Amino acid sequence: MALIVQKYGGTSVGDPERIKNVAHRVLETQNAGNKVVVVVSAMSGVTDSLIKLSREVCAQPSEREMDVLLATGEQTTIALLAMALQGMDAKAVSLTGAQAGIVTDGVHTKAKIFNITPKQIHAHLDGGSIVIVAGFQGQTAQGDITTLGRGGSDLTAIALAAALKADKCEIYTDVDGVYTCDPRVVPGAAKIGTISYEEMLEMASSGSKVMQSRSVEFANKFNVLFEVRSSFNQNPGTIVKAETPGMEDVVIRGVSIERNQAKVTIEGVPDKTGTAAKIFNALAAANIVVDVIVQTAPHEGKTDISFTTNKDEMQKADPVLKAVAAEIGARGVTQTAGVAKLSVVGIGMRSHSGVAAKLFDLLSKGGFNIQMISTSEIKIAVILDGDRIADAAKAVHAGFGLSAQ
Repeated sequence: MALIVQKYGGTSVGDPERIKNVAHRVLETQNAGNKVVVVVSAMSGVTDSLIKLSREVCAQPSEREMDVLLATGEQTTIALLAMALQGMDAKAVSLTGAQAGIVTDGVHTKAKIFNITPKQIHAHLDGGSIVIVAGFQGQTAQGDITTLGRGGSDLTAIALAAALKADKCEIYTDVDGVYTCDPRVVPGAAKIGTISYEEMLEMASSGSKVMQSRSVEFANKFNVLFEVRSSFNQNPGTIVKAETPGMEDVVIRGVSIERNQAKVTIEGVPDKTGTAAKIFNALAAANIVVDVIVQTAPHEGKTDISFTTNKDEMQKADPVLKAVAAEIGARGVTQTAGVAKLSVVGIGMRSHSGVAAKLFDLLSKGGFNIQMISTSEIKIAVILDGDRIADAAKAVHAGFGLSAQ
């Protein structure tokens, strides 16, 4: 008897009919002779509605209370799915993240999983029940409710698969796998059959919305093989696993874009040892995640340091940056919204030269101005004007021959 962990996203459980559809799929999996643990997100739109509601009662609600509020979204879904299964004469039980034994640190809205002790899950599975766990949440050792950040239900599923030593982990969403680019941006994008953890991680961190990057990191660390599939059909999905021989034959695996970006420049930074550390330590202390970082060559003892971050972080970052700029004697801070990131990803880049030259040539011919560049061993990312990011993605996707045949 295999143990299977399945995760269903917000669109898959977006209304009562879709919840019933998920219940049928889950029951089919159990009837095939498997033990089943199901992780679900909040119903589509619920989290955004709760955030809007919080703003109507308080301009800046505390992060602790936001966690208490947002955790109710997933709790609604687990109860409804358990009811749907019980209505089909199946044994099913819903568990919150805390009841499932998920213990996190105390960083509200972006908590990290410390430990999972799934005693209740095992007990219910042994009793023949389908176990439905609220994604996106856990609790601290002191008993406070925490959430894992947007897309945290993916992380819950992968972490539970690791803790339970599951035979299989299936991530169900509204698309039937990972594509060479978002099909809504590039209609000719092709579905990828198999992709490595590293490639999936780079695509997730570069704007691909199929998987949360932290969940891919966790899967890589604990070698959790998983499949990304659609909850609306029976088509095979995309297998995400450790790198195998032959994967490097594909030079570029995909193109990702991320629109919700802002560029920040700290101008006139004294060219002294430790100034960059003070800037980014201050941002880290405020739990602000930065992405692409560029520092100009020093001129007359001064330099400019630029970085990108999520546009939604800017309100929180502004006072932090102004304070640290004053402390180090920088000239000032400028912020630019309306930028986006385009990335090309592929482990084949390790053994094939000329990828950067081709990317820059494609962008140049299309008249796309590059504002910032960042590279890793298997990724090249560029910051472009957000208004033209879709056109840039189409040009790069076609230029690298990634369209479906």
